[in-house]
Amino acid sequence: MKLNADQKNEVFSLVKQTILYGLSGEPPLEVTSDDEALNQPGACFVTLTLNKQLRGCIGSLQAHEPLIQDIANNAFKAAFQDPRFPPLTEDESEELDIEISILTTPEPMMGCESKQALLEQLVPFEDGLVLSDERHRATYLPSVWKQLPDKEAFVDSLMLKAGMSHWSGTMQCERYYVEAYEAFWSDIE
Repeated sequence: MKLNADQKNEVFSLVKQTILYGLSGEPPLEVTSDDEALNQPGACFVTLTLNKQLRGCIGSLQAHEPLIQDIANNAFKAAFQDPRFPPLTEDESEELDIEISILTTPEPMMGCESKQALLEQLVPFEDGLVLSDERHRATYLPSVWKQLPDKEAFVDSLMLKAGMSHWSGTMQCERYYVEAYEAFWSDIE
């Protein structure tokens, strides 16, 4: 889904409001929008960076609630429940860069019987990737290509993230795309 200017303003205002509520001890907001497109089922990731360093990133791979609610929930979780980081503080919030990535539905990739076969299909800076094998599963958004532009390094790092030590014959690969939007905390109304 591509957002128009009004929709972008609405979702970034919602992210800021959600984080401010969280900083005051309030739970995630229950929200709806006057814009029916934002009330349709959707999946997103909310990524918070501070001084160009990851500060929180949580999201949904599958649409399971209205997009507007998914944005609110993931903003709250990225700020306060990402297990890699302590909860966000008020001082940090003033310097946040926020990215909202709206995902297409992940689609299975055929011909992933080997890592080499997957590497031949990947499109850097465009593909989001989900790798799963039995109980191991992890994803990288297309934005991760900025840090890992080499296809093999991208896949190896994702496997490590998922706790996979080697490629297996039961590996499943899914590809998705995103529409990503970015705003600085101080620029959000």
